Formats: sequence, C-alpha cells, structure tokens
Amino acid sequence: MSRVRIRRAAAAAVAALALATLPSAAHAAAAPAAGSGARHPHQQQDETIRQIVLQGAVNVRDLGGHRTWTGGQVRQGLVYRSDALSKLTDADVTTVSGLGLTKVIDFRIPMEVQYDGADRLPAGLSPTARPVSDLGLYGTLVGAIGSGDPVKQEQMLGGGRAEAYMRDIYRTFVTSPENRAQFAATLREIADGRQGPVLYHCTSGKDRTGWMSYVLLRALAVPEDTAERDYLASNTFRAAYDAKVRAGLKQSGRMQNPDLLIPLQEVRQDYLDSATAQLEADYGSFYGYLTQGLGLDLRTLAKLQTKLVR
Repeated sequence: MSRVRIRRAAAAAVAALALATLPSAAHAAAAPAAGSGARHPHQQQDETIRQIVLQGAVNVRDLGGHRTWTGGQVRQGLVYRSDALSKLTDADVTTVSGLGLTKVIDFRIPMEVQYDGADRLPAGLSPTARPVSDLGLYGTLVGAIGSGDPVKQEQMLGGGRAEAYMRDIYRTFVTSPENRAQFAATLREIADGRQGPVLYHCTSGKDRTGWMSYVLLRALAVPEDTAERDYLASNTFRAAYDAKVRAGLKQSGRMQNPDLLIPLQEVRQDYLDSATAQLEADYGSFYGYLTQGLGLDLRTLAKLQTKLVR
C-alpha cells in the first residue's frame, strides 16, 4: 500500500473514531428505531438534557432546559452543541433546518476538516471556522492507527499516556491565549441579542465543545454538578458508536488493542478537573476565568443571563 493510501486509511479510521465517517450500515445499526427521529427530533435523555436525533451525528443537543441556582431555567432553542456535521443525511439536514440556526461555529483544526470534510448544512448557512487546538491529538491518532504497529501504539497511547494527553489538552483551554480568544468570541456572539440560534461543535462534540458548554452553563448560574452531568453525558450518547469503531479497527487488523483508544473516546471527570484546577491556579476562581481569562465584562455576562435564562 502506498504511503498516501496508508495515511488516507489512517485518517479514515480517526474520522470513524470521531464518529464522523462511520459506514451507512453502522449508522443504521446504532440509530434509534425508525420514525423516532423524524417525528420527535428532541429525545429526552433525562429531565434536562435534550438530544437532537440525527443519523450522521450522535452528540447533538439543545443546551437549554437546565435549572439555575437563582431559580431560572436556561431557554431552549437558542444554543446547540454537537459533534461534526460533515456526514449528515438529507433527512438530517432537514431536521437541522428546523432548528432555525443563524450561526454554526466549528472548533475543529484544519487537519480535521481536511480529512473529515466540511459541515453539511441547510442552504444559506455556512460554518464559521474558529479552531481550538487539540495539541496535535488528531495527527497523533492518524500516526498511531496508520502505523498498524501494536508496539508503537502502546508506546504512544498506553501506560496512562492517553489520559495524560487529554489532561494536557484540557489545561490548554485555560492557558492558551488563542483558545481563550475562540471561546470568548463564541460567548460574545451568543450574548448578542441580535444573534439567533447558535450551534457550536468540534469533531466528537465532547472536549472542546464540552468545555464550551460547561463554561456557558456555569456563566448562566447553572449549578456546577449539573454542568458536570451535561459534560459527562457525552459518554452516554457516544458509547455505542465508539464501541463499534473499536471493533472495526480490531477486525481490520489496524489495532490489536483498540481499547487503547477508550481514554481518548471518553469524557472523564478527571479531564474536566484538570481544566478547572488550572483556572483556579491562574485566575483564582471561575469568575476570574470569565472576566480576566476570557475578557468578558459584566455587561456581556448580564446579556447572557437576559437572553438565555427565563
């Protein structure tokens, strides 16, 4: 196999890992029962977490519905979080069109977009590229899976190295000026009263998107434990697909031990704690991260509350 074909195969595997390029049969196998998404695009996972059921993306949710400690409730239909939208079906695009989105923000880096593809969106809607660094994780996965070498894969991902990689990525959500600028710009746009419904996403909809959602919910006075549950819910929505991806990599012979990928596929409290510990160290408190780290003034924070909490 040529080097180009090897890299393409590896990239395809990484994309599948991120649930962006599963074969259509795999989508069908893990999809909800026929008709459940078409008639009821909002599926209630619990009393607050609302999934938008699609065939080509599995971690699409309305961020609304959560109660705040001030007695309010986050409005539904204004902010959505998602994994990549590059593999949406025609029916999915129709469902997304019904959300009335006016902006889609893509946190993926150019390499991810190159291999996974651009978002498939309703006519008249184009994604806004706002890349947030993954510290080279995507390229690392391409190299590890593409090598087909179990020793190399173990050296790269085993022995707690994958978990450490994830903790480092989460810390950069706080320490990187470039990352902070991307999150801050997104929050300012969401706060703008002239801005209609917004969806933001990365590849898997769990780390960069998960942190953005956690920060937004906390800024809206949603209790910390509720914001954490919303973050951890990605494991529920992604579990079946992630297991299918690991089985496919083993069956294809590209990985003898695909369980090495589990720390990269999952969200974990430990990862989130790495980011929150970093913001406490750098800014003293979550409020300090909002105002000093992200540069949000009190007016912007008040606008978020006015627009998104009822």
